[in-house]
Amino acid sequence: MKKVGLYFGSFNPVHIGHIAIAGYMTEFTGLDQAWFVVSPHNPLKKKDTLLADHHRLYMAQLAVGDNDRLKATDIELNLPVPSYTIDTLTYLEEKYPNYEFSLIMGEDNLYTLHKWKNINELIIRCPLYVYPRHVSHRSASPLLDQILSEAKIHFVKAPRIEISGTFIRNGIKKGKDMSYFLAPAVWKYIVDMHFYE
Repeated sequence: MKKVGLYFGSFNPVHIGHIAIAGYMTEFTGLDQAWFVVSPHNPLKKKDTLLADHHRLYMAQLAVGDNDRLKATDIELNLPVPSYTIDTLTYLEEKYPNYEFSLIMGEDNLYTLHKWKNINELIIRCPLYVYPRHVSHRSASPLLDQILSEAKIHFVKAPRIEISGTFIRNGIKKGKDMSYFLAPAVWKYIVDMHFYE
C-alpha cells in the first residue's frame, strides 16, 4: 500500500521551504510520496492576497518538476468551497482505495486542530507528520489536549525553515530579488506575470 503525505496549503507562492519539507518527508519518514494539495481558501485565513487557484497550482507544478516522489494536485480546487480536510480525505480515500493517507503539517497548525471540522474522526483515520515551526503562543484548551492525546502524531526532526509566503510577497512588493527563495521556474513565472508587485 502506497503511503502518501498530504501537504495542504495556499502555496502563495510555493517556495523552497515547502519543497525541502516535502522532500524531507519522503526521504526520512515512511512516506512514499508527498502531495501538494493546493487549497482554494483556508477557512481560518483571510483571502486578501491570494492569487487565482490556477496560478498557484501551476507554480506548485513548476516547483515539483519531474520529481516522481512529489506531486501537485488540484483535488481541492474541484471540491466545494470552503474546503475542509475531512471532506478532501474522504474523496481521496474513495478515489485511491489502495493508498494510505497522512497529513503533513507545521507544528503551529497542530495547535489549531480543535477548530477543524470533524477533527475526532480525522485523527482516527489519518496519522499526522508534524515538522517544527516556531510556536509563540498556544492557547489552553481541554478539547485540544484531548485531540493531541488521541491523534497518531509523528514529530519529525526536519530542519526548521523560516521562510513564508508573506515574507516573499512583501519582498517582491518592495522590489527585492526573491529568486533565492523560489524554484527558478517559479520565480520566472512570478516575474513574467508581475505577481505580488
